[in-house]
Amino acid sequence: MTARRTERGQDPTTDIPDRLARDIDRDDLSRLVREVNDGGVSYQDMADRAAAAGHKVSKPYMQKIAANNVTTAPSDTRLEAIAAAIGRPVALVKRAAAIQWLAYDATELSGYGDDIRIIVAHLAGMDRPDVRKWRAMIEAAEAAEVEDD
Repeated sequence: MTARRTERGQDPTTDIPDRLARDIDRDDLSRLVREVNDGGVSYQDMADRAAAAGHKVSKPYMQKIAANNVTTAPSDTRLEAIAAAIGRPVALVKRAAAIQWLAYDATELSGYGDDIRIIVAHLAGMDRPDVRKWRAMIEAAEAAEVEDD
């Protein structure tokens, strides 16, 4: 017996459509939580860590995040709680959430402050003429700093 194939030549019982594969692979924040749990920190311990830092996040919510069963992106407040719960920087947790829920893609910059990272994230969605204008302004600002030194 041969496998049934779709018009695109895919076997619906074994082949995962590209759209679903991307969604399955997009679990950066979930993976961060699972890694901490795999390291021996229980979900209750995570909730307790968040509470000790002045944040509120429940054990069941941490379990849902780890299992990638949360359908909407967490709020900023909740991301701060998750960061405290897993003992990771808030910026890392926010970036992982952006990748997981917003299909955010960024190139890591080194040697610059957080303000430069924010500018690059905003530039990613701009038209080419706007990007050129911003790049010129950033380069002019950097050149002015070098001249002042």
